[in-house]
Amino acid sequence: MDQRIPNIISEGKPANATESQNKEFLSLFHQSDIEFELKNHLLEDLNQTEANLTNKQYFDALFEKIWQKRRIELSDAKSKTHLLLRFAQLAAILVVGLFIGYFLNSEKKAAIPVYYTSLAPKGSISEMYLPDGTHIYLNSGSEIKYTIDGLEGRREIFLTGEAWFQVAKMIEKPFLVHTPFYDVQVTGTTFNVKAYTTDKEVITTLEEGSVHVQSSKNLKLADETVLKPGEQLVYNKELKNVQIQEVNTKWFTSWKDNKLVFINMSFKDLRILLERKYGVEIEIADQSIIDYHYDGTIKNETIIEVLEILKQTLPIQYHIDGQKIIIQKKEGGRRSS
Repeated sequence: MDQRIPNIISEGKPANATESQNKEFLSLFHQSDIEFELKNHLLEDLNQTEANLTNKQYFDALFEKIWQKRRIELSDAKSKTHLLLRFAQLAAILVVGLFIGYFLNSEKKAAIPVYYTSLAPKGSISEMYLPDGTHIYLNSGSEIKYTIDGLEGRREIFLTGEAWFQVAKMIEKPFLVHTPFYDVQVTGTTFNVKAYTTDKEVITTLEEGSVHVQSSKNLKLADETVLKPGEQLVYNKELKNVQIQEVNTKWFTSWKDNKLVFINMSFKDLRILLERKYGVEIEIADQSIIDYHYDGTIKNETIIEVLEILKQTLPIQYHIDGQKIIIQKKEGGRRSS
């Protein structure tokens, strides 16, 4: 049949074929009169392709997938196609070489994980459970993108902001938290990650279990760090260094219980925290105030109640202008140490 069959085979490869070319290619398997000529061309093409097939296990799986599809398509054929069915079994083996690129591409597309997004607006805390049983609190102004069936079978979280995790233990499916800087990998653990883009530090605090803090595509750490319960890893974005310290973890995770604990916190950082918790805008009129430090606890107080408490302990005063709270230094006030 001169050059017609090899032309159809060449043009009908799924990797580069149009729909009509692909249909013409598949129609060859229903023409018993060209059986031997078609076999020869397929075998020749397969021999040229075989050198590129390096993963036999994957090759066998693809063949099984191809043959099952062909078997279903041919199951309703008339009895006279029995010979053609036997030929199709052989042809399916040969045609794997032609279909391999297409199925590799299809497998990659099928493996793309589906991600879901959850967020906590400013002034609120969100609580959620993932389908695998993992318990998560999202702090104010935070967002996560997650999947429980990510690349390489991992459970993956992309975090912007702050979140507390109680991860369901699944040794065969590691749990990976991506921050804009480093990654945190666990199997079953309770920990907190604070990774607001506007903060100068990215902080991971471990309550139970263990976590591996790893390099990411955005940051190369000198070494992978394994934290123990009660330890905290702090990455300073400006200094580009890592510090590990022992802490009282409740000071850093009590926010999920609507309780904030401040230990020698600068007023600059306190302002950011109050803006997130209450969803307000705070302007500091006198920049000398930002160096004031404050120790305290906030639980169910309103923003006005908090400001009144601050007035009693720091030399400041405030007034409200529309939707903005403006904080000034109190006349004759002395700077706090």
